[in-house]
Amino acid sequence: MPALRRRLPLLGLLLAATASQAQPVTYAELAPLLQTRCVLCHSGSNAPLGLRLDSIAGLLAGSQRGPVVLAGKPQDSELLQRLTGSRQPRMPMTGPPFLSDAEIALFERWIADGLPAGSEAAGAGSTPASPPPPASGAVVTYAQVAPILARRCAKCHAAQGLMGPPPEGLRLTSYAETLASSERARVVPGAPEASELLRRIRGQARPRMPYDGPPWLDEAEIALIATWIEQGARNAEGQPAPSPSGARLRLHGTLGANWTLDGLPLRVNAGTRIDKSPRPGDYVQVRGHWSAGNVEVERLRRR
Repeated sequence: MPALRRRLPLLGLLLAATASQAQPVTYAELAPLLQTRCVLCHSGSNAPLGLRLDSIAGLLAGSQRGPVVLAGKPQDSELLQRLTGSRQPRMPMTGPPFLSDAEIALFERWIADGLPAGSEAAGAGSTPASPPPPASGAVVTYAQVAPILARRCAKCHAAQGLMGPPPEGLRLTSYAETLASSERARVVPGAPEASELLRRIRGQARPRMPYDGPPWLDEAEIALIATWIEQGARNAEGQPAPSPSGARLRLHGTLGANWTLDGLPLRVNAGTRIDKSPRPGDYVQVRGHWSAGNVEVERLRRR
């Protein structure tokens, strides 16, 4: 009998754990995770591919491509595939860190349990406020920039976006893709004015981006991206990117006096090809490469 009494508490714990596992996971348990990790991008009219994760109705409605959760079929559900990384880009876009194994397991159980609603958590269905701008001198990382790119750019600049293949091969669904410079550099760490990405969203280069604007990015969002590039286009862990020395550039803007492009100094020499007699005030295209912190111009022409 004493041995049996000693075993009873342990047995009770095991039964409680089993009962807990038997209880279906409901949307109410997932809502706080969605609010903190997903709805910064997936909410409002600009949600990527129309996928809104700020309510159970939005989650069940899916995206423009169809459902993202299939009741009873977690492994066939795109939401779970994106969370685990078995389908790219892995979500959330601001990762790493991504969701933990335990958090992903909750989504898996919810789908396997048939997508029960439960009682929606407080705040589910509301759109979160935009994060406040960084304090003066604060470090800006890709984790702060990624939600803006996901909301406003990745709908087209993805492997298969709204326009099919990404325009000009530019993908903006990951840090590595945003910083890629094999074809040409769109982001030049430490040099915002030489970064095509920033010039497009400012409207210095045409067409202004995002392509579905207006509305364009607001001034706070543009300033955040400019600061991120100026500080070295740091990754989510805060490490600055190397300068893409030798990378090709293609910039558009307004030519100024003494060979400047919207104030950005250009290096023009005897080997530079000048087409269509551009003058200060003309809209021009500049082709060249990045070298020792300068734009070395190979061709400049009026557009």
